[in-house]
Formats: sequence, C-alpha cells, structure tokens
Amino acid sequence: MRARGSWLLSLALAALFLSGAALAADFLGPESCKGCHPAAYDAWMQSKHARAGDSLSEAQRKDARCLSCHAPDQASQGVSHVTCETCHGGGQYYSPGYVMKDAELARLVGLVDPSEKACRNCHDASSPSLKPFNFVESLKAIDHWSAARTGKSARAESPSPEPAKKK
Repeated sequence: MRARGSWLLSLALAALFLSGAALAADFLGPESCKGCHPAAYDAWMQSKHARAGDSLSEAQRKDARCLSCHAPDQASQGVSHVTCETCHGGGQYYSPGYVMKDAELARLVGLVDPSEKACRNCHDASSPSLKPFNFVESLKAIDHWSAARTGKSARAESPSPEPAKKK
C-alpha cells in the first residue's frame, strides 16, 4: 500500500509541476493551430480578435490600458492581437498531436477552456464599446467548435468542450 501511495503522490506532484509550467508556456502562434484546426483558424481570421491590435491608433498602441485587451500578450509573447493562445493558453506543451488527442492531458498541461469570466476581463462595463457585451451572442460570433460551424461532430476537431456555462 505504501508503494501505491508514493506513486499517487508522485503523480500528483508531477501534475502540479506540469500545470504550473504550462502557465508559463510559450506561444507558438495561430499558424501552429491551423494545421489541425483549419475551421477554428478560419473563424479566428474572420473575427475582430485577429485584428484587435490593428484597431488601435498610434497613441493607443503605446497605452497599456488599450494593449491589455487589444494585444494582451504583446509584452510577454510579442503577439499584437488576440490569438488562439490568448484565450486557450500558450500551446508549447499541449500542441503536439498525441497530447491534443487526449483532452484530459491537454488540459493538464495548459489547454484552457475559456469562460464568460475570462471574456469579461476585457469585455466589461469599462470597455469603450457602444453596446453592452452579450456573452451568449458574442459566442456565436467566435464559434469555432460547434458541429454547425465546423461541419463535423462537435468533438472531432478539438478536445475543447462547449464553452463554460454562465455562473
């Protein structure tokens, strides 16, 4: 019994280490996602997120308040837009095919399932938008996981589940 307990402790420590390391994972860029997730990449390319940094004026591109949402990973990752990895976490550890085929492993090493709370980090009452943020409607605009959008079964392209429900 002692050996089994030691093995479980080692497994738990490895999981904690890996998930902590995944938080600091490097970005690989949206093109690295395109090969396996072409429909998701196309949906992203058509979204405002793909051009978020371009919507800023020259002065706004120097303003940390603007960059925190329009290019939140610019300082740490050199990314000047809102990309796949802005929402799903740096792909350094979860991007290999064998990892992505195992949804539990992909999440363990850093794949994030974005929630309404994550979206509201930028889409909140203080953002300079002319209309209020409607999470349910906004999900439709960035849909890249549903069977209707991809023409496949909902799980065929990605281990990502339907977005988290509103809490």
